[in-house]
Formats: sequence, C-alpha cells, structure tokens
Amino acid sequence: MTFHEVAGLRFHVERLGPSDRPPAATVVLVHGFPADTLATYYFTVAPAWRRRASMSSCTTSVVMAAPPRPDSGYQLERFVEDLPALLDELGIAGPVHLVGNCFGGMVAFGMAVLHPDRVASIFAIESEPATPDWAIQLAPACITAEQIRTSRSPSPRSPRSTVHTWVACAAAARMLRTTSLARDILASELLLDPMEFWQIRCPVFAVYAADSDLVGLADRLPHALPDCRTAVVAEQDHFVLSGAPEQISALILDWLAEQGVAVTLPTTPGLRAAS
Repeated sequence: MTFHEVAGLRFHVERLGPSDRPPAATVVLVHGFPADTLATYYFTVAPAWRRRASMSSCTTSVVMAAPPRPDSGYQLERFVEDLPALLDELGIAGPVHLVGNCFGGMVAFGMAVLHPDRVASIFAIESEPATPDWAIQLAPACITAEQIRTSRSPSPRSPRSTVHTWVACAAAARMLRTTSLARDILASELLLDPMEFWQIRCPVFAVYAADSDLVGLADRLPHALPDCRTAVVAEQDHFVLSGAPEQISALILDWLAEQGVAVTLPTTPGLRAAS
C-alpha cells in the first residue's frame, strides 16, 4: 500500500494488476462513509482480484483508495473532485469502472455527473444518487448509529454479520461525534433532484440486500436512470458486502465482463433479478 498527497489530503492506495505493461482497463473501488473502510474491500472482493491479478493473462488494474478522515470537509462534491485528482496523481487518464459501496456509490454517481468522460461504468452496492431527501434522512441514521454504539456489545456467538454491523455502527457514531460529517453532507451542493438522474449516462448495475431499507430502489432505480440494472441478494442486510462477499465479488466480475473486462465468472446463487 502506498500514500499519495492530493488536495492537501493523504490517501492510502492499493493497486493490483500488471506492472510490466499498461492495463487495458482500470477498476476503482471506493468504500463508504462513515461505517466503512478500505478493509471492507480488502477482506472481501480483493482476494479474488489479487488471484486474478497474479495471472499472466490479466490486463486489468484494480485501485483501492482510502481518503483520510479530517475534522471537516465532507461535502459530497469534495469527495467527487478528490477522486479525479487522485486518478491524475496515479497517472490514470482514461475512463474507469467505479465500484462504490454505500456512500462510495454516491461518490461514483456524482463523478458520473460532473466528470462523465472519466467514468466507464458504475457498480453500486447499497447506494443511490444523492438527493436532498437522502441528505435529510442522514439525521435519524446518525441517531441509530449512536444508539447501537452505546448498547451492550454483541455476544461472541453472534453471526459475523451482526458483529460487523455493531463494529461498523460504533465507528460511524464515533466519526459523526468527532467530525462535521453530518453538517457537511447536509450542506453539500451536489444533491441531485430525481429528475436530474438522466445526467448519469454510463451503464449502472446496482445491488441491494433483501433486508435493507434501500431494497425498494431495486425496482425504482432502473426507471430513473437511462441504463441501469439491479439485483437483490437474499438474506442480507445493508452490510451485504461483508455478509456475502463471494456473491458480490461474482456480480462485480460478471458486470465487468459485460463491460469488456476479460474475466471468468463463477455462478451467483441467492439472487433475484429486479430488472
């Protein structure tokens, strides 16, 4: 893992792929905020990519990037502008395939609006384009995270997803308490009216969990975006990336194969096609 200074911030970057030739395609994994870190990708889909990146026939570069967590400056448009600046720092000029988990998906959608020439496709996990209504919903989400943080720790016998949910919410509550994240998000200028979704012209694949509050988007989002398909993962909640890493990894590889990135796809059980 290396560090890169961009816009006065220090980013952690992990790159997987060929080192002896330029990659034919670049995939950028963007994690969420505040209940998510680069580790989510590193311990879920990254192992599959590392195995593939070690193959001599692989010409795909995978970039996992993690920004720092300063006290302030969390307006959505700042994330969106930091991403192309980081790509420039890494020498990546062409359009990239963005994979965004939760808030990372919102950054990807924002990138597609402000910098459409730099986005080849979007794979969104439990995410949506940011709207004013979404920003308003942040307040009760903050309260929920704080309530979970202050509750008793989960039993060691709890399922992995339950433990992960508690740890993630604890981290989110700590960040919401110590930074201006919530206020900055509400003050973001890059909040799209639903009628502006047509600006996102690149292909989109969005994945939702059956037990998530966002699952209704699986049916609605294809009607709002010009080129969008969705899928629902059964028996999972909002933290589906950690709860079903094999399924999500397979879906990502399948989607990238459709976009012309040569990969081999295992079967993906437990999914319901939504469109």
